[in-house]
Amino acid sequence: MRMREKLTVIKVGGKIVEEEATLRRLLSDFASIDGHKVLVHGGGRSATKLAAQLGVESQMVNGRRITDADTLKIVTMVYGGLVNKHIVAGLQALGVNALGLTGADMNVIRSVKRPVKEVDYGFVGDVEKVNAVLLADLIAKDVVPVMAPLTHDGEGNMLNTNADTIAGETAKALSALYDVTLVYCFEKKGVLRDEADEDSVIAQMTPADFKKYVADGVIQGGMIPKLENSFEAIEAGVSEVIITMASAINKEGGTRIKK
Repeated sequence: MRMREKLTVIKVGGKIVEEEATLRRLLSDFASIDGHKVLVHGGGRSATKLAAQLGVESQMVNGRRITDADTLKIVTMVYGGLVNKHIVAGLQALGVNALGLTGADMNVIRSVKRPVKEVDYGFVGDVEKVNAVLLADLIAKDVVPVMAPLTHDGEGNMLNTNADTIAGETAKALSALYDVTLVYCFEKKGVLRDEADEDSVIAQMTPADFKKYVADGVIQGGMIPKLENSFEAIEAGVSEVIITMASAINKEGGTRIKK
């Protein structure tokens, strides 16, 4: 069996891509990563800002946006347009042949509208299928997909979709074809043992470690779903998941998650 080529999927939050200085640094670091790569971005703060300018109220429940019809128009404009194309243009300037995609483009990610339970999130998608073969065709031509947090339902509707989920599902699908490393970037150096100590990074984590940290209250809040996604990705065939600072994507360090 021939060795599978390496591929890195990097997910960056809106905060990093929305500020010019951090964006420039990120794009330059991303451009210098060897081998095949995919960038997945957020853009929530820009969407909230434009919504306010247009007089559309942003409603959040547990940190997740409620996407009504007006909000859907705004996130489509911001994520699929403003933020995505700004990143693509920045990468092209660095000699990276980037292509901006939503899930609707080439039917690359199809979702189903999230069913209404306690909360009606509106036009929000839960990913059903990622077309890894089409993405691999692009990647083989040295195209670098830049994926916005938007998908579609195959019936003409766009759906707002969590960027962590898009990164995780894309990494899982591509792991059938490549040796995939998934990198989640955020504001801290990794998963911390002690929130107050920026240097208390947990260097490696197994599923057993994770259970213990959660039971002991070391890991809590929004970090729990991020790590659950990470372990699911490993179970589904992704080689390694790294949680690190955006400024450290091509360095050692961060929290490394393995089987």
